[in-house]
Amino acid sequence: MECPHLSSSVCIAPDSAKFPNGSPSSWCCSVCRSNKSPWVCLTCSSVHCGRYVNGHAKKHYEDAQVPLTNHKKSEKQDKAQHTVCMDCSSYSTYCYRCDDFVVNDTKLGLVQKVREHLQNLENSAFTADRHRKRKLLENSTLNSKLLKVNGSTTAICATGLRNLGNTCFMNAILQSLSNIEQFCCYFKELPAVELRNGKTAGRRTYHTRSQGDNNVSLVEEFRKTLCALWQGSQTAFSPESLFYVVWKIMPNFRGYQQQDAHEFMRYLLDHLHLELQGGFNGVSRSAILQENSTLSASNKCCINGASTVVTAIFGGILQNEVNCLICGTESRKFDPFLDLSLDIPSQFRSKRSKNQENGPVCSLRDCLRSFTDLEELDETELYMCHKCKKKQKSTKKFWIQKLPKVLCLHLKRFHWTAYLRNKVDTYVEFPLRGLDMKCYLLEPENSGPESCLYDLAAVVVHHGSGVGSGHYTAYATHEGRWFHFNDSTVTLTDEETVVKAKAYILFYVEHQAKAGSDKL
Repeated sequence: MECPHLSSSVCIAPDSAKFPNGSPSSWCCSVCRSNKSPWVCLTCSSVHCGRYVNGHAKKHYEDAQVPLTNHKKSEKQDKAQHTVCMDCSSYSTYCYRCDDFVVNDTKLGLVQKVREHLQNLENSAFTADRHRKRKLLENSTLNSKLLKVNGSTTAICATGLRNLGNTCFMNAILQSLSNIEQFCCYFKELPAVELRNGKTAGRRTYHTRSQGDNNVSLVEEFRKTLCALWQGSQTAFSPESLFYVVWKIMPNFRGYQQQDAHEFMRYLLDHLHLELQGGFNGVSRSAILQENSTLSASNKCCINGASTVVTAIFGGILQNEVNCLICGTESRKFDPFLDLSLDIPSQFRSKRSKNQENGPVCSLRDCLRSFTDLEELDETELYMCHKCKKKQKSTKKFWIQKLPKVLCLHLKRFHWTAYLRNKVDTYVEFPLRGLDMKCYLLEPENSGPESCLYDLAAVVVHHGSGVGSGHYTAYATHEGRWFHFNDSTVTLTDEETVVKAKAYILFYVEHQAKAGSDKL
């Protein structure tokens, strides 16, 4: 929005010596000393925490307000209202009087100058530290002492995501998707979207919450978030712009209560798919996809219309086969999918850890077999047989007709019992490499020896007892190293730690031909 208060509120010099020392993204609130979500006042350069921490930035604005009693005081008061501040991580600008983010600038361009100065401070503060850590990693192997210090070693070039208030569900999914190379690279290579009308023509969009629905782009905010990760210029990035777009187009996720990570992932992929189909700013994203030779037509799965990068990478096809037990009539239906939701077999639901001695360990193979095995439908799911002309008992079986490039497996850990939604806390064993899906295919004889093998790329884990509570983190592999993503904290870890995790969502990518694989 066009803020009318910038000229009277932006009073600090772009190179002001009043700024604190260190990197802006780690500046501490002058009241509570928290370094989470720092905001700098563009009137006095004081730093306070955002409303999702302790709200001292807003209180700073409120304390500076004096009732307008006469016109003589108005000019003086305007100059001391402290109404505009800047996020020290994302560099978005917010006006408390307008109660919204702004995209315009002063006549002298002071907002952009301050923004560039903060970016320079951030880059300068981290350059030396980044080089030191990168050199340390280059001289270390995966089995070195560095990796054994699990939980205390800061990852090189990896960027965390700030928690905006129970947004760990979103952060875990974003970090997982950012480590699926082909998917992430497609978005990072898209051209940036700009505002093209009125006074803001040609100006970069730093926040889109106040724009009309036609000007909000989930693809653009998703692209900017992915670009901010793995660039190594900051320890944590604030995904506020993306979160507000999510609020606007996905009403289910408005508010700051804990949400289900799998549900968010499905909504995110579905809406990215829909926007890519329609194009943005007059440029068809589907046209860009068609030009990408690595995503050939034979690998596309169309869900709700034309193919996009979402369906080209995550899209597979299931065959649903139903047989009437009375007359033997067989019905077949092909259903596209972006992920497979797998039940944890009931006989394993009491086993909570890998080292528990009672009974065998549940494996991913057990969950996949339960999903694809022949099942007799109960009385509540009677099949409408077109030959018998009435609902009859029947059997159902799933086959995978086409495997996707990235196989996303969701373990159904939350179940309704009476009036409660309980968590199935069973440990499920899963392979890091060589997950063989050939035996679940409809026509396995038509698949090559390597085409059905998958390697693990990322794991989302839910910690806690219920879907509406607890905490989400993610493990992901990047350039041969495993990382643990816990909101703004990113640490190096090892394979032994990853395989012990109680997975909620598993992301497997097509196996690249290498010597030696551990088949499931």
